Amino acid sequence: MPSKNFNYFIFSFLFLLAVSSCKKDDLLTDSSAKLEFSADTVIFDTIFTSLGSTTKQLKIYNRNSRPINVSSIRLAGGNSSPYRLNVDGIPGKSFSNVEVAGKDSLFIFVEVTIDPNSSLTPYLVMDSIVFETNGNMQDVDLVAFGQNARFIIADRAIQTGNSFIPYALLDTNLNTTITWDNVLPYVIYGGYAVVDSTQTLVIQPGTKIYFGNNSGIWVYRYGTIKVQGNMSEPVKFEGVRRESYYQDVPGQWDRIWINEGSDQNEITYAEIRNGFIGLQTECLLDTAPPKKVKILNTIIENMSGFGILSRYYQIEAKNSVIARSGQYGVALSQGGNYEFRFCTIANYWNNGQRNTPTVYINDYVINQSNNAVEFPLSKADFLNCIIWGNNDEELELDFEFNSTGYNFRNVLLKTELNTTGSNFSGMIINQNPQFVDYAEDDYQLQSGSPAINAADGIFIDSLTGTDMKGVDRTGDPDIGAYEKN
Repeated sequence: MPSKNFNYFIFSFLFLLAVSSCKKDDLLTDSSAKLEFSADTVIFDTIFTSLGSTTKQLKIYNRNSRPINVSSIRLAGGNSSPYRLNVDGIPGKSFSNVEVAGKDSLFIFVEVTIDPNSSLTPYLVMDSIVFETNGNMQDVDLVAFGQNARFIIADRAIQTGNSFIPYALLDTNLNTTITWDNVLPYVIYGGYAVVDSTQTLVIQPGTKIYFGNNSGIWVYRYGTIKVQGNMSEPVKFEGVRRESYYQDVPGQWDRIWINEGSDQNEITYAEIRNGFIGLQTECLLDTAPPKKVKILNTIIENMSGFGILSRYYQIEAKNSVIARSGQYGVALSQGGNYEFRFCTIANYWNNGQRNTPTVYINDYVINQSNNAVEFPLSKADFLNCIIWGNNDEELELDFEFNSTGYNFRNVLLKTELNTTGSNFSGMIINQNPQFVDYAEDDYQLQSGSPAINAADGIFIDSLTGTDMKGVDRTGDPDIGAYEKN
């Protein structure tokens, strides 16, 4: 039987072993030990003044086998820096005695908010994160580009049922013309910028309009919008985030919403991207003949819902591209009067499954009694257009009242419908249009496309004698918005 002294020895040995195993490794204090970083510069894309940025991350590494104590992590600009840090879950602008275990790493998250100044062009805002470890000083640069803008912030709300629609009036006076120029961009935030009754909003060439989440432009009843871009200076409508990650993210803002009352609405040389609905036209109250919006040389693409959603309205669209929509590219509901001439409607949606065709037309609405109520379809003409996408069926004609006012003339169409009737002529069915690169939203035609020289010149008018890029099409014209050189 072991002696008491032996048992005591064993107990003491195990106790010392346990204590030594729990002891932390000695800190590395050698001045030659340095940190490594995932980047030497953290760069933010253009940020609108007064709005915060997205969050960037920086990773710091301790490549040594023993832990290092970082005695100081701080912004060189101190408390006045526009940048903010979060180190190991703790926000601040300076941190002391941050330990990084051997062969381990640590995340630092960085944000920035830039104050406005008098500059009309983007300007550079710089700082750095300074690290002090064992007397070594290291730094990582922070670079952002600030952009001043004219902000329109929703400060009112209108109640609809149990919900509220936030908005801002562009002008409190009626019978006024409001002009937006291209000197500084416009940022619409927190709701809709409202063009009120009898007001006209004129948007000059080269103007840029950026929207925050759930924001848009609302042209209220009897208001008018005139988007007056040109080929070299289009008017741009996009989301407010300018970081590269957001350049192809749909659903960042809501819509351009036009109600009844004016027949002077026009959208010329515009680029409308990355919202929920590119353009929604509808009559809220009137049952009189729908009013008109003209769309010319315009691109509407990458909308999470609809490219164009129309309810009992009149649209005249020419030389335009409607591409990549999560639901319908063009939805013409509740009747109306429509003409699409030399348009490319292409839906290669790549942000999930799409169960809807790219073009939808109907002539009714379902009332509270679940009965179909007719809204006459006066006209739905597609002339020299491409209607294509990555679904097997890209056209749906949903008629409850046997409407016959639709016409497809010299259209390259992807469909399984019967197109032998009098509503179809000169059709090219289920032949790939051979776009240059639809993945990059380039819907020009490759050589050998069946759309080349397949348009009917009788549909060329004063607005479609050249294509979107100014190429002449008065010889043997091509189907779609672009003429092959």
